[in-house]
Amino acid sequence: MHWTDRPVPVSDGTSGRGRSSTAATKRLEAAVRQIEGLLRQGPRLLPPVVLDALLAAGLFTVTFGPSQVPRAHPWSVLFQVGLVLPLVWRRRAPLATFLAVAVVAGFQWLAAIQLPADLALLVALYTVAAHSTWRRALLAGAVLEGGILLASSRWAPDGAFLLSVVALTAIAAATAVAGMNMRTRRAYLASLKERAAHLQRERDQRAQLAISEERARIARDVHDIVTHNLSVMVALADSAVYVRHRAPEKATAAMQQISGTGRQALTDMRRSLGVLRADEPDALLHPMPGIAQLKSLADQMGDAGLPTRLDVEGDPAPIPAAAQLTVYRLVQEALTNTLKHAPSGTRAEVRVRLSREAVTMDVTDDGRTSRATVGAAHDSQIARSRGPRSGHGIAGMRERVAAYGGTLEAGPFPGGGWRVSARLDLGASGDGAA
Repeated sequence: MHWTDRPVPVSDGTSGRGRSSTAATKRLEAAVRQIEGLLRQGPRLLPPVVLDALLAAGLFTVTFGPSQVPRAHPWSVLFQVGLVLPLVWRRRAPLATFLAVAVVAGFQWLAAIQLPADLALLVALYTVAAHSTWRRALLAGAVLEGGILLASSRWAPDGAFLLSVVALTAIAAATAVAGMNMRTRRAYLASLKERAAHLQRERDQRAQLAISEERARIARDVHDIVTHNLSVMVALADSAVYVRHRAPEKATAAMQQISGTGRQALTDMRRSLGVLRADEPDALLHPMPGIAQLKSLADQMGDAGLPTRLDVEGDPAPIPAAAQLTVYRLVQEALTNTLKHAPSGTRAEVRVRLSREAVTMDVTDDGRTSRATVGAAHDSQIARSRGPRSGHGIAGMRERVAAYGGTLEAGPFPGGGWRVSARLDLGASGDGAA
């Protein structure tokens, strides 16, 4: 349609009036865009229907001011309200709003009344393009194009029909493209929000997995530290009680070893839990145990009553620190199980083979020393007391080995004794995987 800032008689069709009508249309379009932009940036607490009502009221005021009322056609106010009022529901029902405005504009054409409020058609078309599907936007554009042809045939200046159609079609096309761009931008922002929410969920899941893995690691370390050191302390305490009268100096040495074992246990606990206090420098002075500390571990087990032979083949320098800690914990757990379950007089042997590709370890013990001197009943009781050794210690050992894609075997020898064998594949996982 062709809009002017006041009613134009059908017979008056000068080119000068056509140019002023086009300039007024552009001014009105810019004013409506400014009003809509201000409303869009307004208070976020207002519901959309209130913002749309304010837009409709502003458009009504701009296109039908008080100065125009005396000159207006008797039906102008009714058509003005009919063109602007449906915009209140433009975001709830975009296509229905556009069709309602188009119907009012059709009756306005039949009544041969021109109103600047026909700008509501552009607002309705923009809303359909921005809030509905492209098919509905195409339908609304086709309807508006038909209205442009009818309006230009009636109100275009003489000889300017084609120019009027082209100009109004360009304005309608630009409005539709702006609406589609807004819809695309809104969909893009929605996808970004969804992706951000998805990434947030993934980050939370990774954090939960990291927490679970850290808890499992701490649980394994605490189990190894507590079980080993308490077993050693109990064995030393029993020895101290047994020799306190016959050899007080040995009892004193055993108590000193208990004290040292307890301090070492506290240091290992603080290190494993990551709670290093400024007044506890011992945790900082002792590195994480590795293959080099296996000798002191074997000596400690020997002091507790389990003679242990250590055989290490290979250079531990190329072995990652985490892998060395794993080997140490595996040997510690295996020897602790032997100390707890094996009969008195049992001996243990630790064999460790080191290479850049893998680390293999075997911890074996004999359970035959006491069996040579006791009866069959006592022998079966010892077997029952040793049990399958399938508690949390074995499960923790399997978890440690699995971190390197390795294997673990634990079980009794046919002739007596127990064997724990493990292999860590350093080439497949390495320090990072551990």
